[in-house]
Amino acid sequence: MKILKPLFDNNRRWAERIVQEKPDFFEQLAKQQNPEYLWIGCSDSRVPSNQIIDLMPGEVFVHRNIANMVIHTDLNCLSVLQYAVEVLNVKHIMVVGHYGCGGVKASMGNKRLGLIDNWLGHIRDIHRLHSTELNKLDEQDRFNRLCELNVIEQVGNVCSTNIVQDAWARGQNVSVHGWIYSVDNGLLSDLDVTVDNEHFKPEID
Repeated sequence: MKILKPLFDNNRRWAERIVQEKPDFFEQLAKQQNPEYLWIGCSDSRVPSNQIIDLMPGEVFVHRNIANMVIHTDLNCLSVLQYAVEVLNVKHIMVVGHYGCGGVKASMGNKRLGLIDNWLGHIRDIHRLHSTELNKLDEQDRFNRLCELNVIEQVGNVCSTNIVQDAWARGQNVSVHGWIYSVDNGLLSDLDVTVDNEHFKPEID
C-alpha cells in the first residue's frame, strides 16, 4: 500500500507540468544550484518561500525555523548561512517574518510550552528590550509590532555573524534585508533595514 499516495500523484503532475513548460529544466537543475538569494523564514506552512516570490527551484536557498530566528548558538542556521555566503555566493539574504506568527504569539503569553520555551526566550528578550514602545500599543498592534521587531533584530544578528562580517571585510557583495509577509493578503513588506558592505565599518587596529 502506497503511503500518502495523493502526494506522490501531485509530485508526478507537478514534474510533468514543469517538463512541458521547459523540457530541459531538471537536466539543468541537476548540474548545479546557483541562487542569488538566501531566505531565512518561519517554518509556518502558510509561508512558502519560493511561491511567495514566484521563483522556481534552484533560485532561492532556504532556511526555516520557528519564528525566523538567527541565534548565534544555532549551528544549523549558521551552517546554512556560511554555505550560502561562502560557497553559493548569494548576493541577498532576506530575513522574512510574518504577521500572525505563532512563535511570536506564544512568546507573549505566560503558558509553559516545554522545550520550545528555550527558543521563545529570545523573542521575550526582544519584547523586554522594546517594552516602552510595545506597552503603548493595544494587543493586536503589539503582536504585529513584535513580529516586525523580531525580523529587525534577526537582521542585526545576521549582520553580526563572523560569516557576514568576514564577507564584507573581503569586499563581497552581499546585502541583508528584513521583510515581513501578510498571510491575510499574500503581500510582502520591506521593513527598510537593509544592510550591505557599504555600511560595514571594519575594525581599525
